[in-house]
Amino acid sequence: MSAVVVAVVVSLAFFWRVAPGAPAGAQSAAEPRVWEDDAIASTQLPLADPRVRVTHLSAADYYRLPVRPIYESYPIYEPGREPAGYLEDLRMRAPRLVDSSSSELASEEAWQRFGSSVFEAPLGYDDDPFSSVISFENTRDLNWYRTVGVRVDPATRVMPYARYVVRVKGKIEVGNLACAMCHTRVLEDGTVIRGAQGNFPFDRSLAFGMRAAVRAIGNIEQAAKELRAFDSLLFGMPWRQSSLVTTFGSLTLQDYIAAYEAIPPGVAARHGTSPLLPVQIPDLIGVQNRRYLDRTGLVQHRDAGDLMRYAALNQGADFFTRYGTFVPGGATLQDLPPSQAARYSDLELRALARFVYSLRPPHNPHVARTTEERQLAARGESVFQRLRCGRCHTPPAFTSNSLTRVDGFQVPSDHAGKYQILDESVGTDPSLSLDTRRGTGYYKVPSLRGVWYRGPLEHNGSVATLEDWFDPRRLLDSYQPTGWKGISGHARRAVAGHRFGLNLSTGDRGALIAFLKTL
Repeated sequence: MSAVVVAVVVSLAFFWRVAPGAPAGAQSAAEPRVWEDDAIASTQLPLADPRVRVTHLSAADYYRLPVRPIYESYPIYEPGREPAGYLEDLRMRAPRLVDSSSSELASEEAWQRFGSSVFEAPLGYDDDPFSSVISFENTRDLNWYRTVGVRVDPATRVMPYARYVVRVKGKIEVGNLACAMCHTRVLEDGTVIRGAQGNFPFDRSLAFGMRAAVRAIGNIEQAAKELRAFDSLLFGMPWRQSSLVTTFGSLTLQDYIAAYEAIPPGVAARHGTSPLLPVQIPDLIGVQNRRYLDRTGLVQHRDAGDLMRYAALNQGADFFTRYGTFVPGGATLQDLPPSQAARYSDLELRALARFVYSLRPPHNPHVARTTEERQLAARGESVFQRLRCGRCHTPPAFTSNSLTRVDGFQVPSDHAGKYQILDESVGTDPSLSLDTRRGTGYYKVPSLRGVWYRGPLEHNGSVATLEDWFDPRRLLDSYQPTGWKGISGHARRAVAGHRFGLNLSTGDRGALIAFLKTL
């Protein structure tokens, strides 16, 4: 058995609490349901505003939601690069469901295959306005690839962020909003990494579709009404009226679309944030070693059950969450778009969590090989230790798994006994953690593992690289962020906070970066 397989088995055994002697992949008949009222109530941290009481969908209502069917899916090739007769063959295929039961999951390999299918399973399709991030017409249009900046696997010419689905014979659809759409990354050398901080240009693709819709509708007022129909569902937080929240509501249609176009790959205006306060897409590789999920530490990660509930929440269930009297999806289960009024089965969530826990990083080209490289990395590690970076980025996971409060937030007295909180703020922009409905008043301390293949960096992706992060000029108001630049028309702004490492000599800075890239 290889070392990698051993690591996977040990990791799964810990997180799934597999009893000694239990067969690999065995599912206990006593396995608790994913969505239990007490469990879901304790999973999430309170919001930054203590006046807002958060109440999740009850277990009874959750299990009334229908389970989404998972259909077999097929690769999307760059136009003109698919095998001869490929699309015609797909149109001739009958729909086929991915069907798996606990009796079939007798091996870890079977769990992984099923979990991979769940990872790639879409929440909706391109005929649903809510889910049409990528349309079938987009996939056949080279201009869309070039304008939006969509990468393909250079070896196969496959666009790996989404897949074709046949639900009705004769019709090819594009499956949208799968986990894989946000958590697949194509590196500059063409390496495709599943589970990484994705780099599909999600918001730029939305903007491409918006501009086409404006042309088709013709009437600007009607176009604005239709394009902003989902704003409350995705971004609404009526209890908070900050300047940024108010600004978003008053944007002209052109500025509204431009806000989406300004968001680079690797960053997203995911639901619960805002196009004016987007968030860095998380890297799922190694997530089993992280105590909090979301950049704001919104969800605790105590075991696999929390990860399963997090997946269920983020793939539709949190639209039913009640924030005081406000419910993003409306007052009833029928108010949501059809693609969202559904859920995963518990078995699918278990398979998905096992698949995510099994993910491993790609080969690291920055590992020191020559004497000179080893000396440089050793110097960088010495700088890391001298600066006491390990207080927050503690080896071996290179995170203390703690929360750090944002400026303007007073830590409630009862949080110290419940959560792992550092007694300091690093001074980064607090807006994401105060002015969105994912805001807790905290940011989590990120892991530095795999930082070499990520980017943009920081909670809202303002800087593209480690070199930019350690550039002291980013603290100046005249700085032009190399990642997300901010609200359209404000390309120059300071990227504040986390001043650690900004006063190093050129040699020490280069050595520290070299060391971090080896992690």
